[in-house]
Amino acid sequence: MQFFGRLVNTINNVSNLFSNPYRVKEVPLAEYVGHTLLREENRVILYKNKNARYWDCLLVNPQSKLVAFRLFQLDNETEAVERFEQYARRLRPFYESSPQPLQLEVLQQLSDCFRNHPHWSLAHVAVETELLGSFRHNRILSCVNSTECEDGCTPLQLACRKGNIECLCELVECHARLDVTDKNGETVFHYAVRGSNPEIIKLLGKKPSVGLNHLSNQGQTPLHLACQLGKEDVVLALLKCHAKCNVMGTLGYPIHTAVKYSHKGCVRALLEVDVNQVQFKDPHYGAAVLHWAKNAEMTRMLIEYGCDVNSVSKTADTALHIMVKRGRFDSAMVLLTHGALANAKGKDGNTPLHLAMKQDHLETIKALIVFGADVEISNEFGETPGLVAARTSKGYDSIIHISTALGHLLKTPDVVDSTSDAKRTYDRLLCLDGGGIRGLVLIQLLIAIEKAAGRPIRELFDWIAGTSTGGILALAVVHGKPVDYLRCLYFRMKDEVFRGSRPYESEPLDEFLKREFGEHTKMTDVQKPKVIVTGTLCDRQPAELHLFRNYKAPAMKNKPDVKTTDPFRPLTNPEDQLVWRAARCSGAAPTYFRPIGRFLDGGLLANNPTLDAMTEIHEYNKSLSQKGQSQKVRKLGVVVSLGTGRPPQVPVSSVDVFRPSNPWELAKTVFGAKELGKMVVDCCTDADGPAVDRARAWCEMTDTLYFRFSPLLHSDVMLDEVNDAILVNALWDTQLYICQQREQFKQLVQELLTR
Repeated sequence: MQFFGRLVNTINNVSNLFSNPYRVKEVPLAEYVGHTLLREENRVILYKNKNARYWDCLLVNPQSKLVAFRLFQLDNETEAVERFEQYARRLRPFYESSPQPLQLEVLQQLSDCFRNHPHWSLAHVAVETELLGSFRHNRILSCVNSTECEDGCTPLQLACRKGNIECLCELVECHARLDVTDKNGETVFHYAVRGSNPEIIKLLGKKPSVGLNHLSNQGQTPLHLACQLGKEDVVLALLKCHAKCNVMGTLGYPIHTAVKYSHKGCVRALLEVDVNQVQFKDPHYGAAVLHWAKNAEMTRMLIEYGCDVNSVSKTADTALHIMVKRGRFDSAMVLLTHGALANAKGKDGNTPLHLAMKQDHLETIKALIVFGADVEISNEFGETPGLVAARTSKGYDSIIHISTALGHLLKTPDVVDSTSDAKRTYDRLLCLDGGGIRGLVLIQLLIAIEKAAGRPIRELFDWIAGTSTGGILALAVVHGKPVDYLRCLYFRMKDEVFRGSRPYESEPLDEFLKREFGEHTKMTDVQKPKVIVTGTLCDRQPAELHLFRNYKAPAMKNKPDVKTTDPFRPLTNPEDQLVWRAARCSGAAPTYFRPIGRFLDGGLLANNPTLDAMTEIHEYNKSLSQKGQSQKVRKLGVVVSLGTGRPPQVPVSSVDVFRPSNPWELAKTVFGAKELGKMVVDCCTDADGPAVDRARAWCEMTDTLYFRFSPLLHSDVMLDEVNDAILVNALWDTQLYICQQREQFKQLVQELLTR
């Protein structure tokens, strides 16, 4: 019977060896009475089994004579002795510092740690097993700053990696150093950054330490690393601990790293501490922060913080050169719309257009030319963008055609000196149609006229009338806004105003207009040239056209006094009318923006304001005559009407609306109603067609020169379009149209300067 019992024990022991010889197990001490005691050191004992060739290592508790913990059971004496010496030496600080006997689970963790990390110091082991009480033991205190670890990290760094704040607190109280580095040159702050817990940063940063701003072997401070990883909360915590933003790393300053990896929150956090960081330049290229931006959002934010859009690197490249070279169209558009120089020369004398031609990116090429890039500028090798285009660009023919034509158009015409205002006997009228964001087309036409004439638009006309977006532009021109600036402004405005879904919130548009015109500027603050802006009074039926003026409305004799019968509130006089409100009233397009007071978009009644403006001028002159001031009357000599572009005509299958009798007819009725509704709206707001024919006929009857410019667009551009590529293509169509109409433009400019 004893034989079978010993056999069972032997089988169990062998099975344990095969399963896990290092599994810690609670065993009765009585089993080892007959075993040979080979080694004993304090509480750790090594036995040799008398019936089998295996060696057991026990941890005994002096307070318990019945049970012990078997730490391992091995079948190799040499290995068993080595393990015994390791366990006896390394376990002692842990059981001596523990007020209670160590639990089986804790012993298992210690055993595993000893074997898996034989080179770790006892302090590392204490961190790994989270035995907080052991940190006060002298042997563990002696190695609290040890780097005896595979990657050379300290116990404090290991605690950071694990994210154990309690261990960190113990180590800090035990005077663990914050400036010790691992094999990669990283301090505990680098580890804390990777751990993603801002509370750890705050804990470590309570006392000043050089480790906070230490550069690792990779040339990164903890702040650089946090910016690379995009950990905004960690960046904020580091900055509160006074981490330095001006430490130069391998890539540059921390802000260069944040921008390179497109972490907007980190960039904002850095700039809130010191906005001058937008001027920092990297050590390798001497490039400003803006050069490093990889998307439009980052580019826009850096510009808003004051980054110079035309800052140059060591190679003389601007940020625009870099964006074009990298094919970042959206970022290039942001730069162009914030004043980037389209003809700036960079490395090898190349302009952004040279680079765009080499990349053969047609959208970027179009954008650059639309914003004034010159195809005839030579680089240091004598190559013009046109020559580069001849070799690489698929759109070479149209590019060369438009550039050549523009070159001729923009030359000042050979005409006699312009007639002074005192000598002129004719007035000149400029009319600007409505059309939402298609006001960009108006701006492009105005730029062409202004450059060809060599004089600002406001000096070329005596009257400027506008509807909706044309009204906004009319007011902007009268108030001295440069037309190049207005083009950039419109591109920026669309992103600010057309947010969300229709109808859009009115506040962004209101704030935009207040910012541009001034919150308290009155219509009569600028009186020359005279300006007319249309609005629709919608507090009455039928609705009525209203003209906002910067002059007193003409008073006609023999005209009924409407005030005695008018049941509506009186209208604001020009001297009291705010400019921004007049612009807002004219642009309150239904379904796009809410009405402002009793006004809706002027385009509902006069999307092409030419006839209304000419009628107003006629009544104004008639009023002067009736007042005995005929000497002030000047005949209208030139009328210039600018449109926002004509969409291509497309076939319509049906506009029939009838009572359906089956599902198929229901579908046809719905489709027909939709097409009919669109047709009605288009007809009511049509700025071309009959409106142009009538204006031309009216001018012919009065011997007034009439010029109408409105390009045919290749696609229908929505009033609230925000896609830069679509808008650039619309401007490209406008440029082509300007070239096609260059003789008309030359004639117009000559008349404006001499008539």
